[in-house]
Amino acid sequence: MEVSKLVNTGYEVIFASLTAPLIAQTIKFFLHLIMDKKVDLRLFTTTGGMPSAHSASVVALSTMVGILRGFDSVEFAIALGYALVVMYDAAGLRRAAGRQAACLNRILDDFYKHEIQAIGGKLKELLGHTPIQVFWGAVLGAIYAFYLHSYFLGFVK
Repeated sequence: MEVSKLVNTGYEVIFASLTAPLIAQTIKFFLHLIMDKKVDLRLFTTTGGMPSAHSASVVALSTMVGILRGFDSVEFAIALGYALVVMYDAAGLRRAAGRQAACLNRILDDFYKHEIQAIGGKLKELLGHTPIQVFWGAVLGAIYAFYLHSYFLGFVK
């Protein structure tokens, strides 16, 4: 299928929302590599960290909907509402769950005297994002959607 036939369609929205988190995870990997001087391939599949891949995905989706249908459309309003719920959840609920997991891990570590594997291992602590991580993920998603749309427009004759 020609790329020009995908421009200004729902495929553009889907592509933006699926590739934006890949870019965020790649940025996360390289930030970790630069700051900690360690290669950690798990960063490509884990949640949490800077920037938020969740925010990048939903903001890329809603921005692309706004570009294609108009920022005053019902479709954009629905997509933006979805994005705000996801971002709130990433910075609020999931972050709180991560703090609870850290607390439970300390309790289990003390109780089981460092034999934590006997009960199935530690709980995952890095579940959510700080507000700044959510913000930069959202910025990444919006910029990426505008860039991607202008790139795709280059294929239209």
